[in-house]
Amino acid sequence: MRWLGGRESSNVEYSRGGGGGKLVGGGIVTLIIAAVVYLMGGNPSALLQQGGGSSATETYQKTDAQMDKTDHFVKVILAETEDVWGHLFTDMGKQYQKPLLVSFDGEVSSACGSATSATGPFYCPADEKVYLDKSFFDELSKRFGAPGDFANAYVIAHEVGHHVQQLMGTTEKFERMREGMSKKEANRLSVMMELQADFYAGIWAHYVAKTENIVEAGDVEAALTAANAIGDDRLQKQTQGTVVPDAFTHGTSQQRMYWFKKGYETGDVAQGNTFKELGGLNYN
Repeated sequence: MRWLGGRESSNVEYSRGGGGGKLVGGGIVTLIIAAVVYLMGGNPSALLQQGGGSSATETYQKTDAQMDKTDHFVKVILAETEDVWGHLFTDMGKQYQKPLLVSFDGEVSSACGSATSATGPFYCPADEKVYLDKSFFDELSKRFGAPGDFANAYVIAHEVGHHVQQLMGTTEKFERMREGMSKKEANRLSVMMELQADFYAGIWAHYVAKTENIVEAGDVEAALTAANAIGDDRLQKQTQGTVVPDAFTHGTSQQRMYWFKKGYETGDVAQGNTFKELGGLNYN
């Protein structure tokens, strides 16, 4: 992935310190507590349930001298998502409101509660920010065999996909739809939400590959490897030795790869209605 020298987003801030409050990742995301570190893309409804956390951590800006290569990478990828979704929203007659990305180390407080590195990357609808501990990239590479810049970019693009859902009103409708649902039904709805975020990550990849000279041979395959590595079925098999489909919250490896690939191949936002295709539901 040829990202060096790309435009860097100014919408990144850094967090230090720690705070109290509830740990993000509860609620619906009760698949396996021990595996939550690997569940990329915290469920928006679970985060909202945890709302009201205080911002006890301190945010700041790094100077160029303080930034490492990964810091620059994150800013470039976020800028690429801003460009892609900015154009797409304009085409839809809407205005894209760029999210903030908070890069933290170890612990962070958000409007959805407090989290640690064990939570994994997540998006908080309450403050419309993406939260990322860069150590997740190492975990993705070393533990799950999904190395490479494009695999890491997929992680960011997936979380930005949740921001797109927030701006499109999908998150609010998702919350209304799951009211009164059983845990099994809510988990199923959560899978649809997460797979749509994978689809949106594929949409981003489609336009980056089409308009920017940064995608190299093997990059898309790296993203598919990452999607495969963090499927619910694979994670359950690794952590508990068995697979419980009713407990899925993010989708199987096959589903995650399918929806990312569909977004990548079509580039058509309208084809990402996972709710209708998987559940016969209409969230419009």
